[in-house]
Amino acid sequence: MRTLNYLDIERYLGSSGITTAASQQRKALAEQGVTVETSPWDGRNPLTAGLANLGEDSLWTDFDVAHCNLVGPGTIAVARHAKRHDIPLILHSHVTREDFQESFRGSNQISKPLGWYLRWFYSQADLVLCPSEYTKDVLESYPVDGPIRPMTNGVDLDALEGYEKFRASAREKHDLDGVVVFSVGQVFERKGLTTFCRVAQQTDYDFAWFGPYSTSPLASETVKRWTSDPPANVTFTGWVEDVREAFGAGDIYLFPTKAENQGIAVLEAMAARKAVVLRDIPVFREYFTDGEDCLMASTDAEFREAVERLAENPDLRERLGENARETAEQHSLDRVGQQLVDIYRGLLDGADPATL
Repeated sequence: MRTLNYLDIERYLGSSGITTAASQQRKALAEQGVTVETSPWDGRNPLTAGLANLGEDSLWTDFDVAHCNLVGPGTIAVARHAKRHDIPLILHSHVTREDFQESFRGSNQISKPLGWYLRWFYSQADLVLCPSEYTKDVLESYPVDGPIRPMTNGVDLDALEGYEKFRASAREKHDLDGVVVFSVGQVFERKGLTTFCRVAQQTDYDFAWFGPYSTSPLASETVKRWTSDPPANVTFTGWVEDVREAFGAGDIYLFPTKAENQGIAVLEAMAARKAVVLRDIPVFREYFTDGEDCLMASTDAEFREAVERLAENPDLRERLGENARETAEQHSLDRVGQQLVDIYRGLLDGADPATL
């Protein structure tokens, strides 16, 4: 079986969650023995494909199933090609109107027309995959016309091995000491930036956010304000070459995000046996259990209380961390790969997509 696993404009996405999700799918499929094409073109792009295939019948490479991870013009072309040639088309919903909001300047205004576009876009698929039941409910509310199946993005357990060896060097590099509260990923207000900083202001612990942030005109005023003049105990590291640096340095993973489709970085923190504090929102209730593999909070005061409780109780941190690791193992890439293979085979065998 040869599958196309396509991420439109991949070279411009950097270390986004969508990039991680697509990379994990490709690794999971390869481990299942599936041949994976990452470009639909018989060449690096449509132009080079055209030049390489002058006089030939097609610009397209061969694939049995098209699995696309991002809305965009390249994916629209793939969708049309798949429909013309009766190739099963899977569109993976990593983007919704809701999680687009509070990302950059003007994103809230763009989110409404984006919702209209996503309704049309996802409705082209033979099957829409999404990271959670929560996201399925969101898509059905648009409404998206077609079958929708939730499945975890998974977590690459092997890629995180050895994070412990980064503890001393990362702490020295970023001037961190004692119990360190941290977060990982692109700095957006939607990710709970203001809550993160306000909680830091109310405690004496070191806080660190590992991940890039924009200073361009497109950056939101909130991001500019906090990153240009952070609280004294908050460090914004910017881009880190190896994410294991973050999981080695930190002790308490604080993620007060307002909206999420799943949260790959949460699973990574759990895989690294970190005590995790999450906002009490439906998507996290779906996958995680307050008091068992994480703590959940809703207000700034509750987040501060959770952080202080964990900071003062290393046994609780250890217990939650060990339980979190067990949760992360339920989202391993071997399970993701097997699920994808079963879905692909079902579509190729003519099964009703709604039953997959």
